[in-house]
Amino acid sequence: MLSAAQYRPPRWLRNPHLQSMLASSSVRLRRGQRLLAGSGATTRELILGGGGDVRLQAWHSHVPGTAPVGLALLLHGWEGSAESSYMRMAAARLLGQGFDVVRLNFRDHGNTHHLNPGIFHSCRIGEVVHAAADVASRFPGLPMVAAGYSLGGNFVLRLALHAPDAGVPLHHVASVCPVLDPAVTMESIERGPAMYDWYFRRKWTGSLRRKRALFPELADCDDDVLKLDIRALTGWLVNRHTDFASLQDYFDGYSIAGQRLAGLRVPASILMAQDDPVIPFATFEHWQLPAHAQLETARWGGHCGFLENLRGDGFSERWVAQRLAAAIA
Repeated sequence: MLSAAQYRPPRWLRNPHLQSMLASSSVRLRRGQRLLAGSGATTRELILGGGGDVRLQAWHSHVPGTAPVGLALLLHGWEGSAESSYMRMAAARLLGQGFDVVRLNFRDHGNTHHLNPGIFHSCRIGEVVHAAADVASRFPGLPMVAAGYSLGGNFVLRLALHAPDAGVPLHHVASVCPVLDPAVTMESIERGPAMYDWYFRRKWTGSLRRKRALFPELADCDDDVLKLDIRALTGWLVNRHTDFASLQDYFDGYSIAGQRLAGLRVPASILMAQDDPVIPFATFEHWQLPAHAQLETARWGGHCGFLENLRGDGFSERWVAQRLAAAIA
């Protein structure tokens, strides 16, 4: 069984910013494509119910001629998608462990902006819980597990918190570099190297432009709004497209810091890098988790990097697959 202490990248890969940048590089993207294609799995689209009129897209992969040992649901990070390199690589590793895999796209991620009129925000956990329940109902009898990265790591832990009451039969979840306290993460992006603010803001504003083109009623999302910095743009989202009274109320709405996961009933495995430049490791020092939720910390890894070599292979994808396979063994 892999442990975080076993992750020892070559010296040239121990810079956290290099890890974080290479994590979304074209090298990793191609590696993920090759690994998933090499699994022999066939993939089909699912349109899942998110409650009410909400629809979410997912992709189900199955290796023909095999009887799956379980079903794994994967959740991506903010402005990632089901096609992100870590999603494909984790799917390939899980398929190799005998799972069927469902890669979910959050609202307005991937090519799904047309499915729902409302804009994505991070407190839309209800529709993800509904989608997970829909997935479970389509594959009855299969033990269900889930994993997520970054914001998806936050979502998967909140999914686990709500799952028992929502009838979602989750056996175990794995979370990599989860957003713990969103307010602290915002400050970290603002104070860190400009490339992080540029990267997230560029992807988010591109997504908002696509949404605006599809739904003319979003005329308030004009070019002046799209020029705002990431904090001001988040404030605009909160004020115009949510019911939260303030930015801090919104952050509190999806924070999992402090005692917020004390009532977690689904076992969880969490992997974090001490040098994560986006989610400060110091925020994890006083995190309170139940006994069946285990936090493992690696000395290196950056933000959702954990790269092992020039090919772009990822330690975290292997760690996720092993943890989830062991949970249903």
